[in-house]
Amino acid sequence: MRVTVIGGSGHIGSFLVPRLVRAGHEVTNISRGTSRPYTEAPEWQQVHHVTADREAEDRDETFADRVAALKPDVVVDLVCFTLESAAQLVQRLRGEVGHLLHCGSVWRYGQSLKLPIREGSDSAAPPFGEYGIQKNRIALMLKEETASGGLATTSLHPGHIVGPGWQPVGPLGNLDPTVWQTISAGQPLRIPGSGTELMHHVHADDVAQAFEQAIARRGAAAGEDFNIVAPTALTVRGYADIAAAWFGHAAVLETVSWDRFRGNTSREHADASWNHLYRSQCFSIEKAASVLGYAPRYEPEQAIFESIQWLVDHEQLHVARPLGVAG
Repeated sequence: MRVTVIGGSGHIGSFLVPRLVRAGHEVTNISRGTSRPYTEAPEWQQVHHVTADREAEDRDETFADRVAALKPDVVVDLVCFTLESAAQLVQRLRGEVGHLLHCGSVWRYGQSLKLPIREGSDSAAPPFGEYGIQKNRIALMLKEETASGGLATTSLHPGHIVGPGWQPVGPLGNLDPTVWQTISAGQPLRIPGSGTELMHHVHADDVAQAFEQAIARRGAAAGEDFNIVAPTALTVRGYADIAAAWFGHAAVLETVSWDRFRGNTSREHADASWNHLYRSQCFSIEKAASVLGYAPRYEPEQAIFESIQWLVDHEQLHVARPLGVAG
């Protein structure tokens, strides 16, 4: 099939595009053209590249026309963040494209109420924050579009995406690189809250696998939404303990109040920590496994170790001791 991937040079697309080529699809990647894929693969030589500024073209209401002009059978949208942008694409592709797949986010859910969080259940509170609210609105719109007899759509909702080439969400729920310096040196790490809060990561290639499976199983996937995460989630304390073991020692943890944590942390990192830890999310992948055949290869700590190893090897993250081996 002719598959157009919007944002195919990013976290997910770096793994998805080569997968689609290997599966025999004719792939076009639409991106801003400002970055290279995170992974090198010979399959990229067979990909047609289109450079576009989606945000600007959405304002001009021309981006959807650009996508339609490629005459794809399938469109995978990895970089849509507003209901308005998603609606423009749906309206233009309706009746012309066989399947539209959207990359959502687990932040379409608010804080956990019952665990694990399942699709379509009352196991999470409503979303909060503009990003999560928009992702939820898009997912609901897509579901209604298909249910009403319109375009066949599927939305996949990854957890905290991890992979080689970028920093993972760390044990404190933020991207502060000094956290890894502290852990690697065996110094006390101040953690806000109880330390039992949950984060649910997923390797980018496992997300790519889910998209590939959804394309292959359009009949089953149409009109559905799926949680796409690792088989298990990490607590703050468990994450820190596992990470410290990579550097040959136990984690030294100090529980502090949120006020004290904010007083010793930049606003950016403190806000990120609160957003991750207040949600304290853990998701079921039962639906994705049974409907799509989703079978993630990575436990969260394996995915995170791979990411940290890459950053250290490429001198993008400095740690006090050499990394050992992931358990």
